[in-house]
Amino acid sequence: MPPFLRAFPQRVIVLNPAGRYAARQVAGMREAGTRIVAGIALGRGGTALDGLPLLDSLADLEAPADAAILYTPPEGTADAIRQCAAAGIPTIVAAAEYVPLHDGLRAARAAREAGSWLVGPNTLGLCVPGEGLLGSIAPSFCMPGGVALLGRSGTLTLTVARLLTAAGIGQRLALHLGGDSVIGRNPHEYLDGLAADPGTRAVLYCGEVGGDKEYALAEALARFPKPLVATVVGRHAPADRQLGHAGALIGSAREGAAAKLAALGAAGAITAATPYDAIARLKELLPA
Repeated sequence: MPPFLRAFPQRVIVLNPAGRYAARQVAGMREAGTRIVAGIALGRGGTALDGLPLLDSLADLEAPADAAILYTPPEGTADAIRQCAAAGIPTIVAAAEYVPLHDGLRAARAAREAGSWLVGPNTLGLCVPGEGLLGSIAPSFCMPGGVALLGRSGTLTLTVARLLTAAGIGQRLALHLGGDSVIGRNPHEYLDGLAADPGTRAVLYCGEVGGDKEYALAEALARFPKPLVATVVGRHAPADRQLGHAGALIGSAREGAAAKLAALGAAGAITAATPYDAIARLKELLPA
């Protein structure tokens, strides 16, 4: 099970918190009740940012952190991930988009070997409604409940969380997996973790074109004891054209929405053509 579901992190650190985007996200997380204990900003140790203590390095922490949010630029993200993994931080959320491919591969491997759960790169993070926020998924879009929402697109994850809440369907988790080609943990790994989570009644998976992550998810369905509703956006997307972010590129028919949705349906998922249809299927599955 992902560590942030076993117990929501109580000692969160932020790497590179002082940029304009990062500072807004830090303020939002603190407002949501996330316990951020320090920011790591080389050369600014001993100062503070809006009351948040700043340190020069992870080695300066008085006690271990249980989650790290990274706003490091793409070219420095792999090193930051490896440092957090070496420090034994269980949950690492990497926001940067377009992390170089081989950097992403090495960083994901380092995190996995250390036992860390890496979310992203290129992620808006996650919200466990009623418990906390790691990233920038608006808590006001979410409400506590039993549906684990997993999305490959950040915008779609935000939209579907808000639509679920409007429909009266609460979420156990709203998580943006990450939009880069290589991410720390793939959808089927979350499925394996959610199988043991007593708070998860069903999963809503919002996939997209590009890559083969949905096929590994389909294989994992055989060992998943709970309902999974799946939709894959991009049914009309053209081939060989990158759409939105690095992972959304149809290189063959197998990477298109129709083929992926068919594979998921054949494996036992409840498939839906659109997110609205997916929410309708969930309402049938989980009556109030």
